[in-house]
Amino acid sequence: MSRPVNVADYREAARRRLPKILFDYVDGAAYAEQTLAANTADFQALRLRQRILKDVSKISLKTELFGQSLNMPLLLGPIGMAGMYARRGETQAARAAKAAGIPFCLSSLTICDVDEVAKVAPPWFQLYMLKDRGFMVEYLARATAAKCPVLLFTVDLPVPGTRYRDMRSGLSGPPQAFAGLKRVWDGITHPDWLWDVQINGTPHTFGNIAAAVPEAKGLGDFWGWIGRNFDASITWDDIAWVRQHWAGPIVIKGILDPDDAREAVRAGVDGIVVSNHGGRQLDGAPSTISVMPAIKDAVGDDMTLLLDGGVRSGLDVIKALASGADACLIGRAWAWALGARGEAGVSHVISVMRSEMLVALALTGCTDVKAAGRELLAD
Repeated sequence: MSRPVNVADYREAARRRLPKILFDYVDGAAYAEQTLAANTADFQALRLRQRILKDVSKISLKTELFGQSLNMPLLLGPIGMAGMYARRGETQAARAAKAAGIPFCLSSLTICDVDEVAKVAPPWFQLYMLKDRGFMVEYLARATAAKCPVLLFTVDLPVPGTRYRDMRSGLSGPPQAFAGLKRVWDGITHPDWLWDVQINGTPHTFGNIAAAVPEAKGLGDFWGWIGRNFDASITWDDIAWVRQHWAGPIVIKGILDPDDAREAVRAGVDGIVVSNHGGRQLDGAPSTISVMPAIKDAVGDDMTLLLDGGVRSGLDVIKALASGADACLIGRAWAWALGARGEAGVSHVISVMRSEMLVALALTGCTDVKAAGRELLAD
């Protein structure tokens, strides 16, 4: 295969290099994966309004979020187990983000812990509501000590969604006959990954929660603890509890309805990520880009709005901004690139998306990304 030139190419490169169990984990979604498909299809259905003779010789992509300057309105969103796609993968992605002048968001469920990643650059920190409140307090204290600037509080996972690809691969669901042998074969038939990650990328633990599961002997033991600790009783009242233990900006991730967006404003959070968890939770839910205009109308300028789900190009980023977002998070796009080529792949994907944003702005006659509004979209 020739060198990847866009996100779709990196998906194929990652499919070839990664063991199937890992590729299916990052590539798949819930049930029939209808929401996953809608996330990308609805972006493709949007049309940009081409304009001419606007003097687009100078274009600015710079923006600001929560006092942090960004070279473009793009963030690397939280991806679980990224350290299994490339050697110490979270640190590689963090270096790529730092070099590009954009934030890296660290998942709770990563191989590299927050302290290891913070040595590259303090990441935005993602957290779920867990039953073990004592662990959450310690966890938030670690993030504070690591100087993480923003908390991404993910609220759309009171219970885990059902992902059939993961059940078929043996990553989730009941034990399968010969599962161990299948995983061994999956690994040895992908020798580049085997040498890079399995042999040289240890330790293979969920670094951020390792202290809470000292008896764990493998990733399966961590998954069991995580599944038992998702808190289905979470309500808006819990935002106040989180605020007691976190002094910085709190961004709620997982809003998909205008009424919930209004509740977020009343709860006093600092930002919203319009997200359906990449289609990995409620299948049949609307795409994120389709609900963005209504959520923007619901909160107006009272809330910083980010979007994830289905963003596969710089053109998608501009469409999201035109629909009301202030910036976009990408997930699968950088995870595929990491799995295919490590840090170099992530850096390249960021560069490609930056170039695509510049071209999209030039051809829509917009010279400052902060001014991108609904006038950029065709009827």
